[in-house]
Amino acid sequence: MRALESVRELLRPELSGLVAYVPHEPEGIEVKLDANEAPPCGPRVREVVAQALAGVQLERYPDPRALRLKEAIAKRTGAKPADLLVGTGSDEVIALVTNALSRPRRSNALGVILTPTPTFVMYRITARGHGLEPIEVPLDAAWDLDVPATTRAIKESQPSVVFVASPNNPTGNRMSLDRLEAVIEACAGSGVSGHLGGAGDAALVIVDEAYVDYSGPGTSLRELRTRYPHLAILRTVSKIGLAALRVGWLEADVSLVDEIDKTRQPFNVSETSQVAVAAVLEDAWDEVQEGIARVVAARERLAMAIAQIEGFFVTPSAANFLWVKTPIPSERVLAHLVRDGILVRSFHKSGPHLSDQLRITIGDDTQHERLLTSLRKVTANA
Repeated sequence: MRALESVRELLRPELSGLVAYVPHEPEGIEVKLDANEAPPCGPRVREVVAQALAGVQLERYPDPRALRLKEAIAKRTGAKPADLLVGTGSDEVIALVTNALSRPRRSNALGVILTPTPTFVMYRITARGHGLEPIEVPLDAAWDLDVPATTRAIKESQPSVVFVASPNNPTGNRMSLDRLEAVIEACAGSGVSGHLGGAGDAALVIVDEAYVDYSGPGTSLRELRTRYPHLAILRTVSKIGLAALRVGWLEADVSLVDEIDKTRQPFNVSETSQVAVAAVLEDAWDEVQEGIARVVAARERLAMAIAQIEGFFVTPSAANFLWVKTPIPSERVLAHLVRDGILVRSFHKSGPHLSDQLRITIGDDTQHERLLTSLRKVTANA
């Protein structure tokens, strides 16, 4: 008997509907624009990281409280260090939150995680992997929040946590502030009045701002936390050129952070990641901002160029990628691009409503020229 068969009855039944995340990259890819990674860091960032890593005592455990890192994040965001929960990328933070807030509300048999769709797939995967029920509410035709449908789903499903990515992945747009506030208010419950530890019946709302650095200064919604104690903000450095270091964080009321922190492994973020990210935030932030500005400028140029190709439509983006509607099924466009050595992300497997959508990461001018040349051949050969 194989080991799996001997313990199969112990496995969560939800696992049968999940597939391990194993990215597929076809052979011959020379232009990789599928993973929302930033262009390479500048020399100052690399120098600061190298200096920070040179001082790491490899025989020592990392700082379990990540104090220097939290202080560096606080300096750049305005958060209080005590309000920060740091993880190995935002993926781990999502898992920590989901695990800690898994208790069902009211008459639910399982805890519920509610999200829009399409959105970041890890909300749904993490919910199922932790034994919670994911419920997804379709965005409207402009990829914005459908407030009536979302508030109705909140009332009916009584979620424990509501995730809203803004800017959203894969659509690239920010959610309208009035709609987002309507959803936050719908989650407030009857007893929340300025203190998270009160006797209220609120769902936690997490606005995932993984891409907010590309939205412009002052676009973070973290200031709303002063009005909504059940609101938390999720951030990461992965999208601004530091994906290899895997650092993300949650900003929330200290009372909630302290509770979630009880479920965190004591040395969850490596010392190398802690000191490297802290050093960049402290000493190379100006160069990071220059890189972000270059991506934003390149985004606007590429969006305009793609929109000029017959049959293509580009959703206005506030992220480091474009959401592109294709004139023929996106599966065929993807196959054409792959033959030309270019990889983007197609969503044709996500259902018929996304069968003509591509997500294209912003790269450099040379990569964009190859992409545009290939896309122009799509309509010419159609």
